[in-house]
Amino acid sequence: MDYRMTIIIPVFNEIDNLDRIHSTFTDYFSKSNTKSKVLFVDDGSTDGSFDKITEICNDNPDFEYLKFKNNCGLSAAIKAGIDNTSTELIGYIDADLQTTPYDFDLLLEDIDNYQAVIGFRGKRKDTLSKKIQSLIANNIRRSLINDGIIDTGCPLKVLRTDVAKKIPFFKGMHRFIPALILLQDGKVKQLKVQHFERIAGTSKFNIFNRSLKALRDTFAYRWMRKSYINYTIEKSKIN
Repeated sequence: MDYRMTIIIPVFNEIDNLDRIHSTFTDYFSKSNTKSKVLFVDDGSTDGSFDKITEICNDNPDFEYLKFKNNCGLSAAIKAGIDNTSTELIGYIDADLQTTPYDFDLLLEDIDNYQAVIGFRGKRKDTLSKKIQSLIANNIRRSLINDGIIDTGCPLKVLRTDVAKKIPFFKGMHRFIPALILLQDGKVKQLKVQHFERIAGTSKFNIFNRSLKALRDTFAYRWMRKSYINYTIEKSKIN
């Protein structure tokens, strides 16, 4: 089958969400004009998630998986997904389905003119503490790097695969995907997307990894921005 987009879904102990992911994406695939597939990246789950992933993938060719030997973190899961994608486009969404795959079609409308089209959550359905943590993290990022990104934590993105494969990776990279594409002189468009309450499972983020780690990673990005190598070859002759 000629897929145009591979949708990366990192999974770490999300057993209670996987049946809903399966049914939701199966319905989405039947309605979307873009031929897509899911690539689960199991990040060392210990709750039986991988057994459920295996069951889903064995029953449906539109679902594939990678399995980490150990828990490596969200940025590593995204990198593994990108490294193992060969379709023209990459989609990204979280396993909690607080955003919906149906909004991929909204992002896809503009992807031909941009290197990335990303969502921002218009009406967030999170707890007050999560909203405050994200507000702090976003304000830290904007004040230090001024990348113009409204909501870097929104887990709904469409990227051109050739651009995504050039992103320099480090732990915490997932917070800076749009900013790292801008380093390549890429164009990024932002669109408002739907956001929903988490129905099952528990969040893997807290004040430490949302705000304190974000501050550390922002300084890493500032250093990278100053040192980033970007060039355009005008002519060449290579035998």
